[in-house]
Amino acid sequence: MSIISSILEYNKAFVNENRYAEFQTTKYPDKKLVILSCMDTRLLELLPKALGLKNGDAKIIKNAGAVVSHPFGSIMRSILVAVYELKAEEVCVIGHHGCGMTGLESSSILEKAKKRGIAEDRIDTLVNTGVDLSKWLTGFPCVEESVKNSVHMIKNHPLLPENVAVHGVVICPETGKLDLVADGYKQVNSKKSEPVTK
Repeated sequence: MSIISSILEYNKAFVNENRYAEFQTTKYPDKKLVILSCMDTRLLELLPKALGLKNGDAKIIKNAGAVVSHPFGSIMRSILVAVYELKAEEVCVIGHHGCGMTGLESSSILEKAKKRGIAEDRIDTLVNTGVDLSKWLTGFPCVEESVKNSVHMIKNHPLLPENVAVHGVVICPETGKLDLVADGYKQVNSKKSEPVTK
């Protein structure tokens, strides 16, 4: 049986037996929180449990490395939608130790793409149209610095209100232990204490 067939078979029983009832909630996050985290499989259930979150508490956005790589890309758009349309009041970027994006280089992905049948001329076409694959397909050297960079990009976005706290955390994917690397309240409170100039 294929993966999708087994998923659909399970889903039929899930719906027929009303197992969805315990997960029902609204589209608005009860804790008014939006989280950007990594897509790592170890975090699927560990992350919400380590944070004490239940279904409906937070908006969770996932990508490779919990990285905001462009201020006007889909990750930042999702964060802004969560803030303006879904009533989120805080943002938390959560990276993790042992991330596959740590030390990742584009050459590794491109070699694997070629082995999977992607022709060299396709790669050349991308490069010739201005896509810098060495930047786009590259990871980061340090997860803490990557989280801080994403926090900085979110916090300084021209469309993000100043009173939205943006935190940065690194989680251990084995134990769920959290390390705070950027306290969003400090930045919000420092903005409040700045003198108003005219």
